[in-house]
Amino acid sequence: MTSLAFTRVVLIVEYDGRCYHGSQSQVDLPTIQDEIERSICRLTGEVCRIATASRTDAGVHARAQVVSFLTDSSLPEQTFVGGMNYYLPPDIAVKRACRVPVSFDVRRDALSREYRYYILNDCARSPLWKGYAYLVRGKLDIGAMEEAGRLLLGKHDFASFASRLGGDKKVTVRCVYQASLERKEEFVIFDLKANSFLPHQVRNTVGLLIKVGLGRVNISEFCGIIESRVPGIAGPAAPACGRYLVGVNYPASLGRR
Repeated sequence: MTSLAFTRVVLIVEYDGRCYHGSQSQVDLPTIQDEIERSICRLTGEVCRIATASRTDAGVHARAQVVSFLTDSSLPEQTFVGGMNYYLPPDIAVKRACRVPVSFDVRRDALSREYRYYILNDCARSPLWKGYAYLVRGKLDIGAMEEAGRLLLGKHDFASFASRLGGDKKVTVRCVYQASLERKEEFVIFDLKANSFLPHQVRNTVGLLIKVGLGRVNISEFCGIIESRVPGIAGPAAPACGRYLVGVNYPASLGRR
Protein backbone atom coordinates (compact mmCIF):
# COMPACT_ATOMS: atom_id res chain seq x y z
CA MET A 1 0.00 0.00 0.00
CA THR A 2 1.27 3.48 -0.84
CA SER A 3 -0.92 5.50 1.52
CA LEU A 4 0.41 6.49 4.92
CA ALA A 5 -3.10 6.37 6.39
CA PHE A 6 -3.43 2.60 6.64
CA THR A 7 -4.42 0.93 9.90
CA ARG A 8 -4.40 -2.66 11.12
CA VAL A 9 -7.70 -4.44 11.72
CA VAL A 10 -8.00 -7.58 13.81
CA LEU A 11 -10.87 -10.02 13.29
CA ILE A 12 -12.12 -12.83 15.49
CA VAL A 13 -13.32 -15.51 13.09
CA GLU A 14 -15.36 -18.65 13.62
CA TYR A 15 -15.54 -21.38 10.99
CA ASP A 16 -16.61 -24.89 10.16
CA GLY A 17 -13.52 -26.38 8.53
CA ARG A 18 -15.12 -29.39 6.84
CA CYS A 19 -15.16 -27.90 3.33
CA TYR A 20 -11.72 -26.27 3.46
CA HIS A 21 -8.15 -27.42 2.97
CA GLY A 22 -6.96 -25.55 6.05
CA SER A 23 -6.59 -21.93 6.99
CA GLN A 24 -3.62 -21.11 4.75
CA SER A 25 -4.03 -20.33 1.05
CA GLN A 26 -3.27 -23.18 -1.38
CA VAL A 27 -3.29 -23.23 -5.16
CA ASP A 28 -6.63 -24.41 -6.63
CA LEU A 29 -7.98 -25.51 -3.22
CA PRO A 30 -10.62 -23.80 -1.05
CA THR A 31 -9.15 -22.29 2.13
CA ILE A 32 -10.26 -20.00 4.93
CA GLN A 33 -7.65 -17.40 3.96
CA ASP A 34 -8.91 -17.14 0.39
CA GLU A 35 -12.51 -16.64 1.50
CA ILE A 36 -11.61 -13.94 4.02
CA GLU A 37 -9.37 -12.07 1.59
CA ARG A 38 -12.08 -12.24 -1.06
CA SER A 39 -14.65 -10.77 1.34
CA ILE A 40 -12.30 -7.93 2.34
CA CYS A 41 -11.78 -7.10 -1.33
CA ARG A 42 -15.50 -7.09 -2.06
CA LEU A 43 -16.20 -4.89 0.97
CA THR A 44 -13.35 -2.36 0.65
CA GLY A 45 -12.09 -2.76 -2.91
CA GLU A 46 -8.61 -3.53 -1.54
CA VAL A 47 -6.49 -6.56 -2.38
CA CYS A 48 -4.67 -7.55 0.79
CA ARG A 49 -3.09 -10.51 2.53
CA ILE A 50 -4.22 -11.60 5.96
CA ALA A 51 -2.16 -13.08 8.78
CA THR A 52 -3.55 -15.69 11.16
CA ALA A 53 -2.59 -16.43 14.76
CA SER A 54 -2.60 -20.21 14.31
CA ARG A 55 -2.64 -22.34 11.19
CA THR A 56 -5.35 -24.98 11.11
CA ASP A 57 -5.31 -28.14 9.01
CA ALA A 58 -7.92 -29.31 6.54
CA GLY A 59 -11.15 -30.12 8.36
CA VAL A 60 -10.18 -28.34 11.60
CA HIS A 61 -12.73 -25.92 13.07
CA ALA A 62 -12.27 -22.62 14.89
CA ARG A 63 -14.34 -20.81 17.44
CA ALA A 64 -11.86 -17.94 17.81
CA GLN A 65 -9.26 -17.70 15.07
CA VAL A 66 -7.48 -14.34 15.13
CA VAL A 67 -6.84 -12.64 11.79
CA SER A 68 -5.26 -9.30 10.95
CA PHE A 69 -4.71 -7.17 7.86
CA LEU A 70 -3.68 -3.67 6.83
CA THR A 71 -6.29 -1.44 5.25
CA ASP A 72 -6.76 2.11 3.97
CA SER A 73 -10.49 1.84 4.64
CA SER A 74 -12.06 4.09 7.26
CA LEU A 75 -15.11 1.84 7.68
CA PRO A 76 -16.30 1.49 11.30
CA GLU A 77 -15.27 -1.71 13.05
CA GLN A 78 -18.85 -2.99 13.22
CA THR A 79 -19.20 -2.46 9.47
CA PHE A 80 -16.34 -4.88 8.92
CA VAL A 81 -18.32 -7.47 10.90
CA GLY A 82 -21.60 -7.02 9.07
CA GLY A 83 -20.11 -6.30 5.65
CA MET A 84 -17.68 -9.21 5.60
CA ASN A 85 -20.33 -11.61 6.87
CA TYR A 86 -22.52 -10.52 3.98
CA TYR A 87 -19.87 -11.69 1.52
CA LEU A 88 -18.53 -14.71 3.42
CA PRO A 89 -20.01 -18.19 2.92
CA PRO A 90 -22.32 -19.47 5.68
CA ASP A 91 -19.63 -21.68 7.26
CA ILE A 92 -17.32 -18.72 8.05
CA ALA A 93 -18.26 -15.74 10.23
CA VAL A 94 -16.53 -12.66 11.60
CA LYS A 95 -17.57 -12.35 15.25
CA ARG A 96 -15.69 -9.16 16.18
CA ALA A 97 -13.43 -6.53 14.63
CA CYS A 98 -11.14 -3.93 16.18
CA ARG A 99 -8.27 -1.66 15.18
CA VAL A 100 -4.86 -2.23 16.79
CA PRO A 101 -1.41 -0.64 16.41
CA VAL A 102 0.10 -1.20 12.98
CA SER A 103 3.08 -2.89 14.66
CA PHE A 104 0.86 -5.63 16.13
CA ASP A 105 1.84 -9.10 14.90
CA VAL A 106 -1.05 -11.52 15.26
CA ARG A 107 1.27 -14.54 15.38
CA ARG A 108 4.43 -13.38 17.13
CA ASP A 109 2.65 -11.31 19.80
CA ALA A 110 0.49 -14.27 20.89
CA LEU A 111 1.44 -15.71 24.28
CA SER A 112 -0.47 -18.97 23.86
CA ARG A 113 -3.01 -20.88 21.78
CA GLU A 114 -5.82 -23.09 23.08
CA TYR A 115 -7.25 -26.11 21.30
CA ARG A 116 -10.11 -28.41 22.26
CA TYR A 117 -10.67 -31.91 20.91
CA TYR A 118 -14.01 -33.75 21.06
CA ILE A 119 -14.02 -37.54 21.28
CA LEU A 120 -17.39 -39.27 20.97
CA ASN A 121 -16.80 -42.32 23.17
CA ASP A 122 -19.85 -44.41 22.33
CA CYS A 123 -20.72 -47.72 20.74
CA ALA A 124 -22.90 -46.06 18.10
CA ARG A 125 -22.15 -43.28 15.65
CA SER A 126 -23.89 -39.90 15.86
CA PRO A 127 -25.17 -38.40 12.59
CA LEU A 128 -25.42 -34.99 14.30
CA TRP A 129 -21.76 -35.03 15.33
CA LYS A 130 -20.34 -36.45 12.11
CA GLY A 131 -17.52 -34.15 11.07
CA TYR A 132 -17.39 -32.49 14.50
CA ALA A 133 -16.15 -35.24 16.83
CA TYR A 134 -14.06 -38.41 16.53
CA LEU A 135 -15.94 -41.63 17.27
CA VAL A 136 -14.03 -44.07 19.51
CA ARG A 137 -16.10 -47.15 20.32
CA GLY A 138 -13.86 -48.80 22.94
CA LYS A 139 -14.34 -47.58 26.53
CA LEU A 140 -11.63 -45.09 27.42
CA ASP A 141 -9.77 -45.14 30.74
CA ILE A 142 -9.93 -41.43 31.60
CA GLY A 143 -7.72 -41.85 34.67
CA ALA A 144 -4.88 -43.29 32.60
CA MET A 145 -5.30 -40.56 29.98
CA GLU A 146 -5.19 -37.86 32.66
CA GLU A 147 -2.02 -39.35 34.11
CA ALA A 148 -0.40 -39.31 30.68
CA GLY A 149 -1.65 -35.78 30.03
CA ARG A 150 0.09 -34.49 33.16
CA LEU A 151 3.41 -35.64 31.71
CA LEU A 152 2.96 -33.12 28.89
CA LEU A 153 2.87 -30.11 31.20
CA GLY A 154 5.83 -27.75 31.22
CA LYS A 155 8.66 -27.23 28.76
CA HIS A 156 9.63 -30.30 26.71
CA ASP A 157 11.04 -31.28 23.36
CA PHE A 158 7.90 -32.38 21.49
CA ALA A 159 9.61 -33.59 18.30
CA SER A 160 7.91 -36.99 18.69
CA PHE A 161 4.51 -35.31 18.31
CA ALA A 162 5.34 -33.52 15.04
CA SER A 163 4.38 -35.22 11.79
CA ARG A 164 6.87 -33.13 9.85
CA LEU A 165 9.49 -30.50 10.56
CA GLY A 166 9.97 -27.67 8.09
CA GLY A 167 12.90 -25.29 7.97
CA ASP A 168 11.33 -22.92 10.51
CA LYS A 169 10.38 -25.76 12.88
CA LYS A 170 13.83 -27.05 13.83
CA VAL A 171 13.35 -25.86 17.39
CA THR A 172 10.90 -28.43 18.77
CA VAL A 173 10.76 -27.30 22.41
CA ARG A 174 7.35 -26.04 23.42
CA CYS A 175 5.76 -25.08 26.75
CA VAL A 176 2.42 -26.71 27.58
CA TYR A 177 0.32 -24.85 30.15
CA GLN A 178 -2.77 -27.07 30.18
CA ALA A 179 -3.49 -30.67 29.18
CA SER A 180 -6.80 -31.65 30.75
CA LEU A 181 -9.55 -34.17 30.06
CA GLU A 182 -13.20 -34.15 31.04
CA ARG A 183 -15.96 -36.67 30.42
CA LYS A 184 -19.41 -35.23 29.69
CA GLU A 185 -21.92 -38.01 29.10
CA GLU A 186 -20.71 -39.84 25.99
CA PHE A 187 -18.04 -37.23 25.17
CA VAL A 188 -14.43 -37.00 26.28
CA ILE A 189 -13.16 -33.43 25.89
CA PHE A 190 -9.43 -32.72 25.79
CA ASP A 191 -8.09 -29.17 26.27
CA LEU A 192 -4.52 -28.32 25.31
CA LYS A 193 -2.90 -24.92 25.80
CA ALA A 194 0.68 -24.09 24.82
CA ASN A 195 2.82 -21.17 23.71
CA SER A 196 2.70 -22.63 20.17
CA PHE A 197 2.38 -26.01 18.45
CA LEU A 198 4.39 -28.11 16.03
CA PRO A 199 2.70 -29.43 12.85
CA HIS A 200 0.00 -31.95 13.86
CA GLN A 201 1.14 -31.83 17.50
CA VAL A 202 -2.41 -31.58 18.85
CA ARG A 203 -3.81 -34.42 16.75
CA ASN A 204 -0.81 -36.68 17.40
CA THR A 205 -1.15 -35.99 21.12
CA VAL A 206 -4.83 -36.94 21.06
CA GLY A 207 -4.08 -40.05 19.00
CA LEU A 208 -1.51 -41.22 21.54
CA LEU A 209 -3.76 -40.42 24.52
CA ILE A 210 -6.52 -42.49 22.94
CA LYS A 211 -4.12 -45.44 22.71
CA VAL A 212 -3.38 -44.95 26.42
CA GLY A 213 -7.11 -44.85 27.16
CA LEU A 214 -7.67 -48.08 25.24
CA GLY A 215 -4.81 -49.82 27.06
CA ARG A 216 -2.61 -50.12 23.98
CA VAL A 217 0.13 -47.85 25.37
CA ASN A 218 1.12 -47.71 29.04
CA ILE A 219 2.54 -44.74 30.94
CA SER A 220 6.12 -45.99 30.68
CA GLU A 221 5.78 -46.32 26.91
CA PHE A 222 4.18 -42.86 26.77
CA CYS A 223 7.23 -41.40 28.54
CA GLY A 224 9.52 -43.27 26.16
CA ILE A 225 7.77 -41.76 23.16
CA ILE A 226 8.23 -38.24 24.55
CA GLU A 227 11.89 -38.87 25.29
CA SER A 228 12.66 -40.50 21.91
CA ARG A 229 12.23 -37.19 20.03
CA VAL A 230 11.61 -39.06 16.77
CA PRO A 231 9.22 -37.07 14.56
CA GLY A 232 5.91 -38.85 13.96
CA ILE A 233 6.42 -41.66 16.47
CA ALA A 234 3.45 -40.47 18.55
CA GLY A 235 1.08 -40.99 15.61
CA PRO A 236 -1.11 -41.86 13.92
CA ALA A 237 -2.85 -38.55 14.35
CA ALA A 238 -6.46 -38.36 15.45
CA PRO A 239 -8.73 -37.06 12.65
CA ALA A 240 -9.09 -33.33 12.11
CA CYS A 241 -12.86 -33.37 12.66
CA GLY A 242 -12.68 -33.23 16.47
CA ARG A 243 -10.20 -30.37 16.71
CA TYR A 244 -11.20 -26.76 17.45
CA LEU A 245 -9.11 -23.62 17.89
CA VAL A 246 -10.89 -22.04 20.85
CA GLY A 247 -8.67 -19.13 21.87
CA VAL A 248 -5.50 -17.11 21.35
CA ASN A 249 -4.05 -15.17 24.27
CA TYR A 250 -2.12 -11.90 24.11
CA PRO A 251 -0.49 -9.56 26.66
CA ALA A 252 -2.91 -7.85 29.04
CA SER A 253 -2.84 -4.64 26.98
CA LEU A 254 -4.35 -6.56 24.04
CA GLY A 255 -6.37 -9.14 25.95
CA ARG A 256 -7.66 -12.56 24.94
CA ARG A 257 -8.94 -12.90 21.40
